[in-house]
Amino acid sequence: MKVFLVFLHANAYKMSELSDFVKRRRKQLGLTQVELAEKAGVALTVIRKIEQDKENLSLSKVNQVLQMFGHVLGPINANHETRNS
Repeated sequence: MKVFLVFLHANAYKMSELSDFVKRRRKQLGLTQVELAEKAGVALTVIRKIEQDKENLSLSKVNQVLQMFGHVLGPINANHETRNS
């Protein structure tokens, strides 16, 4: 499973990247927002909020959607950046 890495400081992560990814993958699979919501087991409003760059989302709900594409979203250690530089 691939992991979206999220820094919890200084705007290192942009919500639009998540939005673009979900929308692109949904369309590649030929799914409507309704179909993706049903398959992921979330409300349609969750899909719409993700695709509209809303930031007030539950991490567990976002991960339910991302798991449809083999990904998860989660925090990483702030030192990760310096260790891998």
